[in-house]
Amino acid sequence: MYAKINGTKIYFDVEGMGSVPDGPIMRQKPICFVLHGGPGGDHTLYKPYLTPLSELMQIVYIDNRGSGFSDEGSQSTYTLENNVEDVEALLDYLGLEKVVILGQSYGGITALSYAVKYPERIDGLVLISTSSSYRFLDRSKKILEEKGTEEQKIVAEKALNGKFESNADYFNYLAVTSSLYTHSVNPNPTQEDIQMMQDAMARCKVCYQAANEGFRDQGFLRSYDVTDQLQKVTSPTLIITGRHDWIAPVQESFEMAENLPDNELVIFEHSSHNAISEEYERFLSTVKGFVERRLIGQK
Repeated sequence: MYAKINGTKIYFDVEGMGSVPDGPIMRQKPICFVLHGGPGGDHTLYKPYLTPLSELMQIVYIDNRGSGFSDEGSQSTYTLENNVEDVEALLDYLGLEKVVILGQSYGGITALSYAVKYPERIDGLVLISTSSSYRFLDRSKKILEEKGTEEQKIVAEKALNGKFESNADYFNYLAVTSSLYTHSVNPNPTQEDIQMMQDAMARCKVCYQAANEGFRDQGFLRSYDVTDQLQKVTSPTLIITGRHDWIAPVQESFEMAENLPDNELVIFEHSSHNAISEEYERFLSTVKGFVERRLIGQK
């Protein structure tokens, strides 16, 4: 489905019922916007991982402008500010007053930026493998220098400086650095491993221009910092982080937990950046427990 908002066309997909029978009433389930990573990823990588959560919440998957099935535009429009305002416009388009937002990686950055600007519209947050400031960049570069192979350092340098030349560059970066993003994989992936990653990524539509706009010199990720504004977010927040995350190091989550007024921090000891898939059963039980206790139980 599509929403024509803010001069573009944003794709969204809905999973799960919005209301369910509960004795003599129809109970409204929380509505959860899912914001994808990147910049430049899309929503398809969360399917079917998040499907079990639709038992408790109605899930709304969103593709950022330029990514996935959403309309393309000029690179200059692929900004964090526009992503935030597109979320706000989509709430209005759907006639919603409040939502839960689940954001992973760059999706968490968008979620936090939205939450500090529109705290009154947040029922709850689920933040996965993310950060509240640009400081993650320097920390990730140090980890890369310590743990990365020479090939990984070369492709990561291109990514972290916003110098992708094509979507093929984006795919190659994700394939080569897979052992950094996933703690349990072979640090020297075979050609078959790389092909499997490329096949998975081929099912989604990435946007290398969005990645470049965020990471380039003077890009918006270079100045992103909401750490001092996190006290505005009074809604319940779940923070999930992988102990071995290289791009959003665990220290980032410690700092978010220190500044968000009402939060629960859970460290996944056997995960890197892809905590959702690496410790999947624990991920599901952690999020379900949080939703049942804090988002449904309080209503």
